Amino acid sequence: MSTYPEDLQYTKEHEWIAGLDESTTVTVGITEYAAEQLGDVVFVQTPEVGSTISAGDAVGEVESTKSVSDIYAPVSGEVVEVNQAVVDDPSLVNSDPYGEGWMFKVRVSDEEPADLLTAEEYAALTSGES
Repeated sequence: MSTYPEDLQYTKEHEWIAGLDESTTVTVGITEYAAEQLGDVVFVQTPEVGSTISAGDAVGEVESTKSVSDIYAPVSGEVVEVNQAVVDDPSLVNSDPYGEGWMFKVRVSDEEPADLLTAEEYAALTSGES
């Protein structure tokens, strides 16, 4: 079973979110589990800077040699930054999903985030999947 960074929160759709408890702006990416399931990532589409997103909505996509998957917003708010490096080099999602492979940053609104999981809860979720 994989281990997941304890300082992140996770969604059932395999996104991670960093900084929710410390800041009004959070970083969003997809998990190592999702990257492994996708295979070699060849294209990343992020939401546009300045766009307003709602928790649970599809806001972008990740395309691999095997399939295309939506990226879902774990929180509501305004997109304030996108990771141009991951758009230019989608393989960063595979090589460093929790570091250089982040997708976008959101200034969080007051709305409740999507159901978020701890690292332990996310590990339990993914251990039942294949």
